[in-house]
Amino acid sequence: MSEPAQVLDCRGQRCPLPVIALARRLPDLPVGAVLRVLADDPAAAVDIPAWCRMRGQEFVAAGPDGPGYDVRRTH
Repeated sequence: MSEPAQVLDCRGQRCPLPVIALARRLPDLPVGAVLRVLADDPAAAVDIPAWCRMRGQEFVAAGPDGPGYDVRRTH
């Protein structure tokens, strides 16, 4: 897994707050950049990939070493 361009720490926040933070931050990154969202709410494992599908962004992977979700900006 490649290193993200930025890390957004949403640990301790309940969904939908991590998804809202993701939606606000991703447009600040260039197309092709990866944003890692750190979220320890179990709902994030479902909500973040679902948001990516709805918004046409690429869900890259869940982090191997903690509560991280990588999202690549596609447009």
